[in-house]
Amino acid sequence: MLFNSIEYLIFLPLVFLTYWTILKDKTKLQNLFVLVASYVFYGWWDWRFLGLILFSTITDYTLGQAIYKSDNALAKKRLLILSLVVNLGLLGFFKYYNFFVENFVDAFGSLGIELNARTLSLILPIGISFYTFQTLSYTIDVYRERLKPTNDFIAFAAFISFFPQLVAGPIERASNLLPQFFKSRQFTYDNGVDGLRQILWGLFKKVVIADNCAVYVNYIFENSADLNGITLLIGAVLFAFQIYGDFSGYSDIAIGSAKLLGFNLMQNFSYPYFSRDIAEFWRRWHISLSSWFKDYLYIPLGGSRLGKFSTIRNVFIIFIVSGFWHGANWTYLFWGFLNAVFFLPLLLSNKNRSNLNVVAEGKYIPKLSTVFRIAITFSLTCLAWIFFRANDLSHAFDYVLSIISNFQVISLQVPGSIKVLVLIFPLIILMNLVEWLGRAKKHALEQMELVVKNGACRFVVYLFLIFIIAVFGGNLDQEFVYFQF
Repeated sequence: MLFNSIEYLIFLPLVFLTYWTILKDKTKLQNLFVLVASYVFYGWWDWRFLGLILFSTITDYTLGQAIYKSDNALAKKRLLILSLVVNLGLLGFFKYYNFFVENFVDAFGSLGIELNARTLSLILPIGISFYTFQTLSYTIDVYRERLKPTNDFIAFAAFISFFPQLVAGPIERASNLLPQFFKSRQFTYDNGVDGLRQILWGLFKKVVIADNCAVYVNYIFENSADLNGITLLIGAVLFAFQIYGDFSGYSDIAIGSAKLLGFNLMQNFSYPYFSRDIAEFWRRWHISLSSWFKDYLYIPLGGSRLGKFSTIRNVFIIFIVSGFWHGANWTYLFWGFLNAVFFLPLLLSNKNRSNLNVVAEGKYIPKLSTVFRIAITFSLTCLAWIFFRANDLSHAFDYVLSIISNFQVISLQVPGSIKVLVLIFPLIILMNLVEWLGRAKKHALEQMELVVKNGACRFVVYLFLIFIIAVFGGNLDQEFVYFQF
């Protein structure tokens, strides 16, 4: 089931009403209802994979109990390793089996040795990368004695399958989300309104910005060999806003939906395109994944405690693994490597934590130097996004070279190019303007009472956004980009 579908438009109000009327003040029954609703939500896509998420849930619930009860350090470690093998084994089989087989065959083929290894026609279960990391964080935290395992299987299963963030995050830690299933949850008007605002803004970014950009991005990348440099450059910029609108839009809808049920999910995006350097960008982009790798991979590798060389090594490992997490393609690995290269000068100069505050805090207009740094960071990000979006490395390098060698400031070579100039870019500017005004908050519309103090005027703003979504959001039922990861 997609957030931007008619089904979800019916599903969410039904869940909301049942949850707060029939099941009000009945925490355990609410948890059971959330679990059932989450399985319906996930099974709407393909019911056959419900068994997979149930298996992962049972595995880590059981292993968490066993790790906690064991008094033997070696036994605890073996149980943790079992959890890692099972979870990463399932993820690796569905997501990376064909990639490794194909590259294994190609490697031997380059040596003149022909192999007959076969690939499999596998369907990648939606959300497996997200809920796998969520279950792993639980088992690892229990092993580290940072978390006591729960004896309530229903609450644990609801935590793993919680439908708002099940298929594309945020990747929640058990220490944050799981305890919320044991507390009595009360509906508040302010929380409900804020949840609806965040859902509305998420839908705007998804169906108005991302889906409209996608039409032109797909055309430009599929026909890049025949297009001029300015068209390719605009294609890269449009993809940057497509993937941001798509993924941050999903996160906004997920967080807003959770708020309607009395749950607080972590912020997953914090206006990354206003970043003043690449290090700041990665503190603001896909925060739940970046922080997961920091806590469960970077720090265990030694972090920055073992000297400059080890720190550089660990940074490259983190970025490359992050790229590989996104998919079985060399383009993702190179995208991760490229971001590590961009990050390296900041690390060597000890400036990777220079920009921790809100950009141009307390000001409407930033300094010219700030604008310049934001522009440079965004340009580097767009360059990296080309490798992320390209079909393969050859396609990516040809795309970049064509921008440089065939850069002609002439009309766009895409059908309906006028629409890009007079509609898509103004909408992108509108999105960025709203987010600039709300950049100190967790989402762009959170401070609406401060920006628009009159309640009637705020209502007009909401109606205006709904109108834009209705008019320009014609591509309903378009999957989110991150479903493929």
